Formats: sequence, structure tokens, C-alpha cells
Amino acid sequence: MEHNPQTPTATMKDVAEKAGVSTATVSRALMNPEKVSAATRQKVEQAVAAVGYAPHGVARNARRGETQTILVIVPDICDPFFSEIIRGVEVTAAQEGYLVLIGDCAHQNQQEKNFLDLLLTRQIDGMVLLGSQIPFDPLNEEQRNLPPMVMANEFAPEMSLPTVHIDNLTAAFEAVNHLLQLGHRQIACIAGPEEMPLCQYRTQGYIQALRRSNLTIDPGYIVRGDFSFEAGAQALKQLMALPQPPRALFCHSDMLAIGAMNQAKRLGLRVPQDLSIVGFDDIELSRYCEPPLTTVAQPRYQIGREAMLLLLDELQGKRVNNGSRLLDAELTVRGSTAPEIKREK
Repeated sequence: MEHNPQTPTATMKDVAEKAGVSTATVSRALMNPEKVSAATRQKVEQAVAAVGYAPHGVARNARRGETQTILVIVPDICDPFFSEIIRGVEVTAAQEGYLVLIGDCAHQNQQEKNFLDLLLTRQIDGMVLLGSQIPFDPLNEEQRNLPPMVMANEFAPEMSLPTVHIDNLTAAFEAVNHLLQLGHRQIACIAGPEEMPLCQYRTQGYIQALRRSNLTIDPGYIVRGDFSFEAGAQALKQLMALPQPPRALFCHSDMLAIGAMNQAKRLGLRVPQDLSIVGFDDIELSRYCEPPLTTVAQPRYQIGREAMLLLLDELQGKRVNNGSRLLDAELTVRGSTAPEIKREK
């Protein structure tokens, strides 16, 4: 694409297209040229001249001590659920010339000081939190002067942060109601960690759906674990050992559901003929397991994008209201659920 060198509206994206590199590479070449090769730096410099891009904003940011760097705090980098959210953040950030650092909270004790040092020494401009656990104390007097923060996926009203997420309670209610409409009455719940707000909402959705159908809540039908395949498998073992095992499962995540599905097959159970299973998240693997998993599809890329847009507004000095921005979730029905088959007594 040809640009008039005098056009004042040339963007970093125009430079990236002209140079055949990403916007993140353009940002590095302009802000930290020592971090790219000489050949790449030359390509970017030539593209800047060709499209007439004037990186005054970059120079201004440098004068103000800004780093053009965002930190994303992830509860567990190994969980495939977060990949699309992170992509939404990264693509949106790169379009505005920001780099994204990923911080994994799975080993929070070891990483806590490193994250806090980044925040307090202003080596990052802002932060996107993908979970309710954070590596600092927002009530600590010394830690109040922090850069702008946005929460994505989770909802923790006590933190008073701009937040992007879905209505977990309603989504869980609809998932369980799907099983009820198929005639199931012995429905168990494989839940995530009790301390996580989203797990609390999903459990409440499960309970409310059963109560709406005048079904008794059996505490033995609610089994908790972390968001892992193994936790799902272990939970199903525990449930199938009950005197009256369930005929359907609502799981707080696809990883739990797929772990349970795998364990069901080991126990000689057919899915969905003997056991219907509903997951939550719609990770890519859910479409390719056998049978494909019925699940609540979260708009994960959009969650990341919207969170980054909120953070950009904050970084640009715009007023951003604290509280939640709800995105729509949708139940995706696939092959892991089927009508309840009445057993002969």
C-alpha cells in the first residue's frame, strides 16, 4: 500500500505493513533498537520514512518515563483457556505499539517480588489481571501508587477495578437447565476452587437450576478440584463410587470435563448414553475430543480485546468507570449430552 509521505495520519500499523513485520517489532525498533537486528532496524527505519510516520508519541512517552509495556498476570500459563484471552490483549496492545509481558501466578510465591518490583519501579505502564489472585496487596499503603489495572475473566467487586467478564451464574444455570430439559435429574457438579469468585457464581447457577426444578441439592454431588484433567478424572472416580452415582455432569471447565470424560471411558461408561457431560469455556480441544463436548462458549478473544481497550483508555487519561462490562456467553451443544434413558428396574 502506497502512502503519501506528507500524510500526518500514518500509524505504526502502516509502518509494520510496509516493513513486513509486526507492530510489536516496530515498537521495539523505535523504543529499544538494540533489541532487534540491524537488518530489521533498517527495514523499519525505511518504512517509517516511506509512510511518513512521525513517532512523536513514542518520544513523548519516553520523556514521560513510559515504557510502552503491559504486564498480563495469568493464574496458570499452562491452562489453554487463557491463550485466546492473551491473544486478544496482545493483538490490541500491538496495534497501539505496546509490548506485552506475561506473568504466571501458578508459582506466585516465587514470582511475587519480581512482579511487585516491576510495578513499584514503574517498569510497566499498566496491567491486565486474568484472575482474582494478584501478587501484591492493594490495601498496602506502600503499594497504592500502582499503574492502571483492568481485570478480565474474573470479577472481584472489592477491588473496584474496571472488569470484563461474562455472567457466570446465568451461563451455569443455562448449562444445567440444558441437562434438565433432556430429562436428567441425577446431575453432579465438578467444581473449581471454592475461593475463586467465578467458581462461586457457577456453583450458584448449578444450585439455582436444580432448585428451580424442585430437586434436592445433594452435597455429595458437588466435588471440587483445580482446573486440570487429573482433577476431573479424580472427581468422577469419587462420584461414580457413590451408592447412587450421577447420570449427568456439569463441570466448571472444559479441562475438568475432558478429564472426567476420559475417566468415564476407563470405567466402561459410554458418553453420552450412560453419562452426559457439559463443560465450560469452549477451549479448542473441546471440539476434537470424542464425542465433541457440549460446553459454555466464552468470547475469550473479545474478553482480552475489551480489557486492553479499557486499559488503553486509562493510559490515555480517559475516565473509565470501575465495575463490570458483561459480554455474552452461549451454550454450544455437541455430542457429549443426550436425553436421559430410563433404566429398567
